[in-house]
Amino acid sequence: MLKIKGIRNRFNNFKKRRVSLLQLQEIRNGLLEESTINSNYLVLIIGSCIIATLGLISNSAAVIIGAMIIAPLMLPIRGLAFGALEGNFILFRKALAAIIIGTILAIALAWFIGYFLALPQFGSEIISRSRPTLLDLGIAVAAGGISGFAKVQPKISESLAGTAIAVALMPPICVIGLGLSQVNWSLSTGATILYLTNLLGITLSCMLTFLLTGCASFKGAKKALGWTLVLTFIILIPLSVSFFQLIRQSRLEVSLRQALLNRTVTFQRMVLLNSDVNWLSNPPKVRLSVRTKEPITPTQVTLLEDFLAKEMGQPFTLIFEVGEIEEVRGNRAASPQ
Repeated sequence: MLKIKGIRNRFNNFKKRRVSLLQLQEIRNGLLEESTINSNYLVLIIGSCIIATLGLISNSAAVIIGAMIIAPLMLPIRGLAFGALEGNFILFRKALAAIIIGTILAIALAWFIGYFLALPQFGSEIISRSRPTLLDLGIAVAAGGISGFAKVQPKISESLAGTAIAVALMPPICVIGLGLSQVNWSLSTGATILYLTNLLGITLSCMLTFLLTGCASFKGAKKALGWTLVLTFIILIPLSVSFFQLIRQSRLEVSLRQALLNRTVTFQRMVLLNSDVNWLSNPPKVRLSVRTKEPITPTQVTLLEDFLAKEMGQPFTLIFEVGEIEEVRGNRAASPQ
């Protein structure tokens, strides 16, 4: 009984925990400054968008990471979370305006680049950001919590670059614009869900961090926290569907690979180097990188597609990338016995 009472007292003390008024004012002023639209914010939005879009188009992970580091969208999201908790309308309005304007500007710029270049197809870096799952929400929550804690504890502010890389706000915005430039609605829709997942995950996590560190009271934050939880629960529905679909697709890819390698004569005469499935196309496109001594004919590809449709219960389009194997021997003549 005494133990339960002690736990209750600790919880009550935790709820009453508050930071000093001076520190709270410094946090509030800092968030207000970070959430204000100015020339620095717009330059960073434009620069990070151009870098991220070109990195996505060139399928370069290193370039995309560079864009994540300089993207400033994480800062107004923290201001949005704090303003909602405190009921600070000025901070909430400025942060929301910064997020909306930055997002629209980045989408428009990515659309322009995508429309100007007119790519015939997208690489894996773009396609991967159109398939958000529950894992992405977990990453956003963890990164948002660290970002909020870095604001309360300035000594660990160096971690902001790492959280920016982890949560990846700018790339999905650029994918939305690239999808719209090619009228690819499935690509843009998936990227939009990923962006909203990151946005809600960071906001919710920052709110909880500010509450737990004593920057806001639980009593005044119930409404804002409740709405954020409701919106997060709504986004959980498509994320859960995508998560289970991802598991199903992974199993299908393994079964497809095993069927080709173990149950077809064609693959007994070649070496499979790599395989990749584009599930956004209908039917899914399977790109197979192989090496072989003998050429692969269109008839063989058609027969393999028919075989897979029968075995897997759905059609696939096979695309072979063939590298020929050439045997080279020395020219030294065999000595007579």
